[in-house]
Amino acid sequence: MNTHTRFLYGLLVVLGGGIAGHPAAAQGLTHLWTGLQERQPAETLPRGNAPFQTPTRKAKQDIPAKLLPAGQGEWILASGWELGSSTQLMESGQSIFDPNFNTAQWLNAAVPGTVLTTLVEQGVYPDPYFGLNNMAIPDSLARTDWWYRNAFDYPASAEGGRAALLFNGINYRAEVFLNGKKLGGINGAFIRGEFDVTSLIKKTGKNILAVHILPMNNPGIPHEQSMAAGQGLNGGATSIDGPAFLASMGWDWIPGIRDRSIGIWQDVRLKTGGSVKIIDPYIITDLPLPDTSTADITINLTLQNQAPQTAEGILLVNLDNIKLEIPYRLSGGETKPLTLSPQQYPQLKLQKPRLWWPNGYGAQNLYGVELTALAGGAFSDTKKLRFGVREMSYELMVHDTERGNVRIAYTPLHSVKNGSPLFDYDKRIPFAKDIYLPTLQEGVRAADFEAQNDSMGAFLVIRVNGVRIFCRGGNWGMDDALKRTQRTRLEPYFQLHRDMNFNIVRNWTGESTEAVFYELCDEYGMLVWSDFWITTDDTLEPNDHDLFMQNAADAVRRFRNHPSIAIWCPRNEGFAPKGLSKRLAAMLASEDPTRHYHGQSCKLNMPNSGPWSYAENPSVYYTQRAVGFNSEMGTFAIPTAATIRKFIAPQDLWPINDVWAYHDLHHKSQNFEGFMAAVGRYGEAQGMEEFARKAQWVCYDAWRNMLEAWNSRMWNNTSGLILWMSHPAWPSMIWQTYTYDYETPASYFAAKKACEPLHIQMNLPNNDIMVVNVTRADARGLTAVLRRFDLAGRELEKQARTLDCPANSAAAAGLQTNGSHQSGLTLVRLELKDKGGKTLSVNDYWQAASPEDYRQLETLDHPDLQITQQVKGGRVIVEVRNRSKRIASAVKLNAIADNGSIILPAYFSDGYFNLLPNEKRTIEATFGGSLPVPHCRIDWDKEGQKGK
Repeated sequence: MNTHTRFLYGLLVVLGGGIAGHPAAAQGLTHLWTGLQERQPAETLPRGNAPFQTPTRKAKQDIPAKLLPAGQGEWILASGWELGSSTQLMESGQSIFDPNFNTAQWLNAAVPGTVLTTLVEQGVYPDPYFGLNNMAIPDSLARTDWWYRNAFDYPASAEGGRAALLFNGINYRAEVFLNGKKLGGINGAFIRGEFDVTSLIKKTGKNILAVHILPMNNPGIPHEQSMAAGQGLNGGATSIDGPAFLASMGWDWIPGIRDRSIGIWQDVRLKTGGSVKIIDPYIITDLPLPDTSTADITINLTLQNQAPQTAEGILLVNLDNIKLEIPYRLSGGETKPLTLSPQQYPQLKLQKPRLWWPNGYGAQNLYGVELTALAGGAFSDTKKLRFGVREMSYELMVHDTERGNVRIAYTPLHSVKNGSPLFDYDKRIPFAKDIYLPTLQEGVRAADFEAQNDSMGAFLVIRVNGVRIFCRGGNWGMDDALKRTQRTRLEPYFQLHRDMNFNIVRNWTGESTEAVFYELCDEYGMLVWSDFWITTDDTLEPNDHDLFMQNAADAVRRFRNHPSIAIWCPRNEGFAPKGLSKRLAAMLASEDPTRHYHGQSCKLNMPNSGPWSYAENPSVYYTQRAVGFNSEMGTFAIPTAATIRKFIAPQDLWPINDVWAYHDLHHKSQNFEGFMAAVGRYGEAQGMEEFARKAQWVCYDAWRNMLEAWNSRMWNNTSGLILWMSHPAWPSMIWQTYTYDYETPASYFAAKKACEPLHIQMNLPNNDIMVVNVTRADARGLTAVLRRFDLAGRELEKQARTLDCPANSAAAAGLQTNGSHQSGLTLVRLELKDKGGKTLSVNDYWQAASPEDYRQLETLDHPDLQITQQVKGGRVIVEVRNRSKRIASAVKLNAIADNGSIILPAYFSDGYFNLLPNEKRTIEATFGGSLPVPHCRIDWDKEGQKGK
């Protein structure tokens, strides 16, 4: 390590910080979650060797408005949007509603999108993801008023006499105008705004829609991460204005987003039809568990007559070939709730329903339902929904004032009475250190529930269709720092989650509360732990409780039909404020009585969250940390060299410096020093490529250990681990299983390996072998094989045992490696085979007699790998053979385009695997769409091996 590198590493050790043991806490500061109170000293700001990138300003284009059909009587305002500041509008001297209003100096706006999305796409500011470019973007964007404008024609095919504009999401506050008249306001990032424009809209000529976006009252002051300043104070001042994107002020995994994500971030729609409106249909599915041969479907909805005259008509229901016609009569202005149940309509009792299951437990079957209101024989309104037939139930320990602490199982649908909450979180009681239990509400008794008495004790368990789900997944802190949430951008991330065998994601502080997020969770089998928008602990609370509740209730009504949602939770790492606690509980019991509302994301029927740091002794995961259901646990996750080059300029690639720190690599409290020492075990890195390569070995072991520790105690104290984090919001060096560009470093393949449906693993510290079956099918006649090899591939040890592993359980294999006599570095290979000899799981562990032995990996020659590929059934089948005389370590395959770039996203069945001499392995690769063959080749990552 050179002198300059030692100096920088020393700064990291002395000045870095993290959540646990944060330097601010050490200094006695009390505003850890509020961000800065004043700008940090200039000498602590990050500096790089490369200059900021200079964007090229795009010329303003005359793009006409386009109405994209989205169903009968509904269109998305898909183009024609323009963006300007309030200053530009005031200085123009024109009315924004003038058809000849001059927008030549405005920008073509990205809608859906944020203000910053537009400013970056139009070349006003550089890409904030690259290097320190974010520092070139002024924070004043978050304190500026903005105007959006669109001039559109009324569609000729519109039906009915009424028209409305629907805004599915703005941030933070909006005033909406049409043709010179104010329609009203929208307050909060997660509430819909719908405005009747029947009397204002023009059937001929341009309709001028103007939206005034107002910023938050409390945008806060972001901390800028650097080697000198360290991690600094997490944001959170935005929570005062909540509901908003809390992380937009900056957190320990993302810098301050300069506009705080304000803008029209979800789509805008024009709706036409008659006077009768269908409001927020709610589909409830009820299974007579354990029997799943039938399902009762209940449809709740509200009809509203917007006209002063009486309306008569028919409600048409089309559900999976079930067709109903329900007559209705509404007086002028009347709003009427309707319930369609199997008792009234026997067709709503489904026979042999296709069930929705989390990933790995079954298929993600979805049903469609279309509801259409005809008024006077003419079309009035329609709603199309998707839902899944499934039933959520839960286990946890509660406190009964009469019987004490009792473990119960309950199904909210059958337990919530008259829309009243069951649990009182304000009257929680301590159970153990950092663990609390809810108290039953007055009038609710433990005897009302199914009693449980098993090794899960106080801890939460989620069931789907009566089956316990062993939850393994990750946190989404935010989908994207620029809120680019198109399905085409987000779907590959969900495929990566599915391919990692994950079955749950946490919508951390509700940062990803939008339709496409939940739709993709439905399709890919991800249960959702869905938070609301309050920051950590009780540091900062929302000022306006009514505003918060309006947004919360609207979000629940909008998304409650998604089968993936499993938990509603008030905030991050804290109980709801006293003023909101009872209101949230009551609202959820009334608006969504099918799901559990959990009053805390940690410490309630769960251990405290974390840690988030590198564990130098990985045995602690097994002996201390694998407890209950943990909603956050993570460590460093270094990208590949190819990815690092995408967001760091050549001048700043090495040594580690402020640019790396700005991208989250500097946290002493995450045991940065220990992590760097672990990387150094493999030999001193002389450059970025070597560091990234060696870091993969460390990251693979760390992420696999976290998940395998939970596996090791499956249903014997553990029920779920939600990693911190699975998904990155921007280019980062920590807390991610894949990187922002869809690349899959070692953390990804480690998680994928540990979460195999049928998996064999070695547990620390005793090196005992076990098999984990996270499926609903028994696995019988298995053979577990343990072998040990030296670096030349000579077999030093072999053991084998047969065993059965019942569904949804873990079983000891009766094997334990004997490495006490070993010298140097050896490879322990575990294999799990079915009764026919087919290999189901291969899992390798490097073991060293002393830490210095890991450097022996550096002695391995550049491997001689033979790679052949063929296309078969939409997949690329790759055969990799090691023609070397020594083990080939950490082999990772890439799809390479003709120009030499790596094709992403690409989904490989395995990576960072080892090959014995003359061993061959078959790997499958898919690409999510049409195969890029013959325009790509599969090759191994040569930067991931010695000999470059």
